Amino acid sequence: MNEPKVCVMLSTYNGAKYIDEQLESLLAQSQVDLHIHIRDDGSSDETVQKVRGYAKAYPDQIRMIEGENVGVIGSFFELMRQTQPVYDFYAFCDQDDVWMQDKLSRAVTRLQIRQLNVPLMYCSSTQMVDQDLNNLNIWPKLPPKPLSLYNALVENCCVGCTMVLNSITFEQVTKNIPSDFTQVIMHDRWIYLYVSAFGDVIFDEDPKILYRQHQENVLGGSDESLIIKWKNRWDRFINEKSFRLSRQAALFLKVYKGQLSLQQQEDIQQFLVQLSSHWIKRLKYAFNMPFYRHTYLDNLVLKLIYVLKKV
Repeated sequence: MNEPKVCVMLSTYNGAKYIDEQLESLLAQSQVDLHIHIRDDGSSDETVQKVRGYAKAYPDQIRMIEGENVGVIGSFFELMRQTQPVYDFYAFCDQDDVWMQDKLSRAVTRLQIRQLNVPLMYCSSTQMVDQDLNNLNIWPKLPPKPLSLYNALVENCCVGCTMVLNSITFEQVTKNIPSDFTQVIMHDRWIYLYVSAFGDVIFDEDPKILYRQHQENVLGGSDESLIIKWKNRWDRFINEKSFRLSRQAALFLKVYKGQLSLQQQEDIQQFLVQLSSHWIKRLKYAFNMPFYRHTYLDNLVLKLIYVLKKV
C-alpha cells in the first residue's frame, strides 16, 4: 500500500535559531510520503540561507518560496494558494517547534478512520517546552464541550501547528480565502470555524509536538492564582484580536452564507445584530447566547466583553 501523501506548509520569518531542529524533525516523519512547502515572509536573518540549503539537499521533498513580508496570516494563506491540491492531507507548521516521529502518521490514521467525503481537521494537545526543550505543561487539555461552530465563532481550541486537514477541507478553504485579512483573527481560527460549521474536528489528547515557548508567546503553561487567571483572561480577551470576533463572524457569514444552515445563519446574525441593541437587551442576549467558550472563566469574560461591545 502506498503511504499517504502529506504536504506540510511552513511559514518562516527570522527563525534561523531553531529552524534546523524543526526541519530535521519534519524530515524524520515516519509512514508518510512527506512534502514540505516553505514560504519565507521576508526574513532578514539567516533563515533564507538555511532553508535554501535544505531545499537543495532534499529537492524532491522541499519546495521554497521567497516572499515579501505580508504577516503570518497572509503568509499561510499564500502557502495554501500556491500548493496544488494533489495531496491526501495538509498540515501547518511553525518554525521553532520539534515534531515527534509519528506526529503525522498518528494524525493521518485518525483522519482515515472517519468519513473522508466531509471536511475533517485533526488537532491535538502539545507538550509545551522552554527554549531548551525542557518539559513544561501539556496544553491545551481536551475541551469539555463540543468543538462546534458555537465554540469556534468565539474561541479557538485548535493550535495551528498541530492541525492536519483532509483534502476536502484544504480545497474548500483555498477556494474561499478571504480577501481582507484584517477581518481574520488568524488562519487557524478561520479554518477551525470552517470545519466546525461543515464537518468534524478530531481532538487528540496525546501530544506529538514539542511546542517551544518564548517570552512573548507563553500561553497556558504556568500555574496561576485565581486573581491572575482573571487578569490574564481579561487582558487577552480585551485586546485587539478580541475586537475582531464580530468582524470575523460577519466575514464568515458573508463568505459561506449559501452553505450554512438556516439555523446557523440566524444564530450568527443574532450575534451580530444584538451588539447594536440596548444594553439591557444585550445583557439578556449575552447570558443566553448559544455561543460558548470552554471554561467557566473564559465563558464569563465572553459575556462581559459582549455586553461592553468589545467583541
